[in-house]
Amino acid sequence: MKIYWLFIAGLSALLNASFVFSQTPPLAASATNATSPLLFIVPSSAGTTGDQLARLIGAKITQRMGSPVMVDNRLGAGGLIGIDFVAKAPADGKTFLFSATAFSTLAALRNDLPYDPIKNFSPVILLGTSPLVFAVTNSMPAQNMKEFIDYVGKQRPNSVNYASPGVGSVHHLTTEMFLQHTGLQMIHVPYKATANSLTDIVAGHVQSGFVVLQTAAPLVQNGKMRILAVMGTNRSPQFPASPTFIESGLNMPVINAWFGISAPANVSPTTIGAFNSELNQILKLPDVQVAMQKMGVNPVGGAPDKLDTLVKNEIKIWSQVVKKADITLE
Repeated sequence: MKIYWLFIAGLSALLNASFVFSQTPPLAASATNATSPLLFIVPSSAGTTGDQLARLIGAKITQRMGSPVMVDNRLGAGGLIGIDFVAKAPADGKTFLFSATAFSTLAALRNDLPYDPIKNFSPVILLGTSPLVFAVTNSMPAQNMKEFIDYVGKQRPNSVNYASPGVGSVHHLTTEMFLQHTGLQMIHVPYKATANSLTDIVAGHVQSGFVVLQTAAPLVQNGKMRILAVMGTNRSPQFPASPTFIESGLNMPVINAWFGISAPANVSPTTIGAFNSELNQILKLPDVQVAMQKMGVNPVGGAPDKLDTLVKNEIKIWSQVVKKADITLE
């Protein structure tokens, strides 16, 4: 009889253990323990879109899985410091990079990177994208891209200027790609921050520039600047009257500001797959989608190879633009 009850007790314990395991969240069921802290490296300052996304996603992971998350803003060298930290981190599935557009532009701009942007990272997910628009000051007589190209090319070559938040920024490189595509000549006016460049476009000190849609939206809605075209395959629901570049006769590669998550190379595919699955579920949460839309980021998600394809494609595009324009970082 004693042996019988010992058998029943053991079976009960086994069944309970199986039930608990079946309730384990996907990521915790992989090599990453549910209570093991995760480190999110953000190579930009606090308050930036990348930082806000890291804290939003981190809070959801802690809420859903019980895993503590630490967001670490590692600044310097245009994002290189933070990126390199993750490249050299242990492949234990506990350290992740909140990568952004600068990840691919840096790879095109510098040939002295201490890491390989492809070989030293495992893509996890493309979190979202923010479309770019070509904006002009209100005093610009051109009302569309065709008129702008005629205005600059025929009437004022090398006299119309454009703003960007710095040499090598996606705003700068996208404009250079536009100039190479159209054969126009314009003067680059680099700033240290997007806000300063926008202020001067509104004031008319600078005539034009590529801007992230959501950043430009309040100024456009208040009549302080105008959008000539949207860099995207579809028109923006916010500004349905603004045509796309393709509709404007400019068949250029579509460039967006983007945000993603990567891990060090050699993190197990099981861990990557589990984390990707959990993040896709988080991106579908209504409150997360609302929060991201307020940041100006359209949720994307999907398999890891979506981010991998994007990065490889952009490095190829930007390398060609940088070489042709002979752009260098001081």
